[in-house]
Amino acid sequence: MIEYLWSIHHLSYIKFIDTIKQGYKMIQTKLKTYFLEMNKHIELIIESLDVLTPLLPVQEYEELNQLQRFALNALIFRFSKLQDLLGAKIFRTYLEYSGFNTQGISYFDILREIEKEGIVDIDSWGELRELRNKIAHDYPEELDEMIESINLFIDRSAVLVHIAQKVEQNFYEIERKRD
Repeated sequence: MIEYLWSIHHLSYIKFIDTIKQGYKMIQTKLKTYFLEMNKHIELIIESLDVLTPLLPVQEYEELNQLQRFALNALIFRFSKLQDLLGAKIFRTYLEYSGFNTQGISYFDILREIEKEGIVDIDSWGELRELRNKIAHDYPEELDEMIESINLFIDRSAVLVHIAQKVEQNFYEIERKRD
């Protein structure tokens, strides 16, 4: 009888472990899909920076040629998309994959945990969001007044790319340890 109970318990344990592994596999697949999107944004940010960085510091918006203006607009768009993807999807999913329960956790608590992981500094993240919001919500006729912000935005894009690459690097380190 004891052997029978033990075998039932053992089978339940195996099913439990299999369920956990399946959950991690689903999260892993989701993160890898997010990373594909993230890396596309990074690729286009880098292409935009290749066009814009030699111009630093930009003195006037009007001095930019058509290609440079397109690059600036692409940079602003991709920066925003990357920051949204990180903040809205990747950070939370990464924490789930690393074993942190994110049910009912606020965005700020997610950022605190991501900071503990050494991926981002909350203050730096807040500055990036503030800068992005300032640039993304202004209109072309105001760009000459925003020139300092544009130069800062171009400069800080590398910081956002580094954060994205750091979270992906950490994910693959966890994945290697699990295998």
